[in-house]
Amino acid sequence: MSKEQEVVVVTGASSGIGRAIAKRFAGDGCKVALLARGEDALEGAQRDVEAAGGTALAVPTDVADPEAVEAAADRVEKELGPIDVWVNDAMTTVFAFFEDIEPEEFKRATDVTYHGTVWGTRAALQRMVPRDRGSVVLVGSAMAYQGIPLQAPYSGAKHAIKGFFDSVRTELRHKQSKVHVSMVQLPGVNTPQFDHCRSKMPQHPMPVAPVYEPEVAADAVHWAAHHRRRQVYVGIPTVYTILGSKLAPWLAERYLAKTAVSGQMMEEEPPDEQNRDGNLMQAPPGDPGAHGRFDEKAHDHSAVWWLSRHRGAVAALTALAAGATGLGLARAAER
Repeated sequence: MSKEQEVVVVTGASSGIGRAIAKRFAGDGCKVALLARGEDALEGAQRDVEAAGGTALAVPTDVADPEAVEAAADRVEKELGPIDVWVNDAMTTVFAFFEDIEPEEFKRATDVTYHGTVWGTRAALQRMVPRDRGSVVLVGSAMAYQGIPLQAPYSGAKHAIKGFFDSVRTELRHKQSKVHVSMVQLPGVNTPQFDHCRSKMPQHPMPVAPVYEPEVAADAVHWAAHHRRRQVYVGIPTVYTILGSKLAPWLAERYLAKTAVSGQMMEEEPPDEQNRDGNLMQAPPGDPGAHGRFDEKAHDHSAVWWLSRHRGAVAALTALAAGATGLGLARAAER
């Protein structure tokens, strides 16, 4: 199936990475279903998709509700056709030390970020597996491997998503299914989440540097949906965080304990009033768009993502270089 005929579902499509993902698929002329809670932001996302050349269907959905997700999937297939790609991106969190987070807050962040991914994947696979085709992309994070301070709900959810991802892939392999599930591991991204997620800190939250634009993440998700790669890494921080967690977890822990609290707080910047409640329990009005307030600091490309995408060519060039070096040394030894 050509890309312009694809039916794509994006959860968390109203802002941030999800918004950028929806626009990326729309650039191919896809039919894009937008699942999120905020109706104002969904309307903005719908305009973006249509302006980019796609067909948009806005479906107000709380992804923490499995019945709502299933109803949304039914509506998408009735109005747009069989779903080809499902992207799970919806998230929310609480920026705070763990002991300051109330049980209902932690549960809600987990229900949206982790269970939302579970219910989305379930709805997608129930339709894709009988057809023996389709692609599901889970938007992950370096925090799926290494938790950081002030991010216990989010880190816990991303760890859970990674374990869920591994399990689902083994089941599909057991069934010899052609449905593909991939996970894109991301660094800090310049999105509005730092303005609309709940915060209990004295200063305004920010992503851990270096920061990347949401379009970089969207390109990686789009690529993962069309290539049978198990995982895709974006950003050098993702690579060294994952490697550090595996090779020297004690060192990673000490480094993060020392740097990551201040690294997530803007200097001399009090929290916005909106951050006190955030979008945890209900979506605030307004349309935040795809970008946060950190455009001046954000990178619009990732060398790691380029290397990941072209790893075959990189391996071939490395082998050629090694061969040429070996030949040169052998000739030098003959002289």
